[in-house]
Parts: sequence; structure tokens; C-alpha cells
Amino acid sequence: MRLPGALSPARLGLLVMLAAMFLFSLNDAMGKWLVSSYGVGQVLLLRSLAALVILAPFVCKAGLGPLLAVERPRLQAMRVVFSTAEVFCFYWAVYYLPLADVMTYWMAAPIYVAAMSPLLLKEKVGLVRWAAIGLGFLGVLVALTPSGEINFVALAAALVGTLAFALMVVSGRTLRQTPDTTLVLFQLVGALLAGLLLSPFDWTTPSAPDFLLLGALGAVAMLAHIGVNRAVKLADAATVAPLQYTQLPWAILMGFVFFGDLPRPLTLAGAAIILVSSLVIYASENRARAAAAALAQAAPG
Repeated sequence: MRLPGALSPARLGLLVMLAAMFLFSLNDAMGKWLVSSYGVGQVLLLRSLAALVILAPFVCKAGLGPLLAVERPRLQAMRVVFSTAEVFCFYWAVYYLPLADVMTYWMAAPIYVAAMSPLLLKEKVGLVRWAAIGLGFLGVLVALTPSGEINFVALAAALVGTLAFALMVVSGRTLRQTPDTTLVLFQLVGALLAGLLLSPFDWTTPSAPDFLLLGALGAVAMLAHIGVNRAVKLADAATVAPLQYTQLPWAILMGFVFFGDLPRPLTLAGAAIILVSSLVIYASENRARAAAAALAQAAPG
């Protein structure tokens, strides 16, 4: 029984997802600020350490069972490689490119996931979804339209990072039996190891305020992950997933306020095309899942 005036679980899930997207956007802006003074490896190292401190109580509560009985270890290892490459490329890209530009490229990840799903997940993709995928790739090309100020190395890093993110999502779909805490733990350990390897080559001893900010970066990222996990438990994942695109207006606002960046008109146009494409893909996937569920219920027991 819900108290009068209390939020329903679904509405609470939407609010939690919106808050998590704000935290992810804040994490991105903090990361861009920090990589202007510290190496990407150092940022990865200290961010991962702080996040592991927050995650430790959840790991202790779950016990060693999920860690010892890991499903498909090779795929788990590949997912860690993808997640580490994704976060490394993101911080490298935002060092050179405006936050809104990089976020636009990362928005295309669901399009890559949809395009990969027939090959890697053996999922059926209908004509509508293929048309939306094609539209999404058009949006990426529009957003990538070069100007005299584009750093092509950073642009390549952004594209590799987006692809790595999509592969991480695809592998995560396959590892459905692995608890979220375990998946996040493996991601953090991978980023920590990468930071340990890279940070000695470009180490700058942080000031006390920056040391706290580097720790806060990990805390904010960890809280954002926890928020997403909680949101999809309170509300249907298909309902809250499109809210990830609220990161773009936050990226535009924070990029302007903190760094004086304004996205190029073609970037905004590409982002709009990508957004429409992704929403069509989400709607098509939801209809397919609903039809499959209805068919399963109608089938004789």
C-alpha cells in the first residue's frame, strides 16, 4: 500500500535515472577538468581507487560466491578490456574535444549495439530497425563532418571509445547471470590496472584540493552506476533507458559554463538525428519484446 502523495516505483525510477544521468554528466565534466592537469592513467588510477572504496561494502555483502563462480571467464576478460578502453578513450577525447561533441559520439552506442546484435547476439532485426540504424550512422557522419579545428587523433579516440562501449554493452547482455556488482567490480579493477601501468609515465603529484576532486570523481561515477541499477529495478528498463540522452543538454551546459565550449551546428544536427534513430530502435525493440512475451503467454503450457 502506497501512502498518499508518495511516488509510485515507476516514477521514482524515472527520477533516480534522471539523477544518475546528471551524475554521469558531472563525472564527465570533472574528468575533462582533471585531464587538463593530470595524465589519463593517473585519473584512471585514483578514480578507480575511490570507486572501489565505495563498492567494497556491496562486494562484502554479496560474499565471494559471485566472484569465484564467474560465468564465461574469457568473455568477462574481454568485457573488462572493452570497458577499460572505453573510459581511457573518453578521457583522452575530452582533453581535446568539447564535452558535447564527445557525448554526441557516445550517444551513437545503441545504434552500434543494434547493428551488432544479429551477428553477436543472434537477435532478429526487422526492416524498421535497420532503417533506424542507417539513419543513426548518417547522424554520426553529420556529427563527424570535419572543420579546421577538429583534432583527428582525438576524433579517432572518440570513435574507438564508442565502439568499445558498444561491445561492452553487447557482452554485458550475454553475461546476464553475472550480478551487477561483480560486473562493475571487474570494470574498476581493469581501469585500476591500466592506471597502475600508465600513471608512472605521466605522474603529477596532485594538490590537496585536486586529490579530493580525483577521489570525488570515482565517488560520483560509482553513485551514478548505483543509481542506474536502482532505476531499472524500480521502473521498466525500456522506460528509463531513453533518459540517458538527457546527458547531452547537461554536457552542452557544463561545457559552456566550465570550459566556454559551444557545440558546432553540425554536431547538434548529428545529435538530433542520432537521438531520433535511437528512440526508433528502442521503440522497435520494445514492440518485439512485447510481441514475444505475448506469444509465450499464449502458447500452450
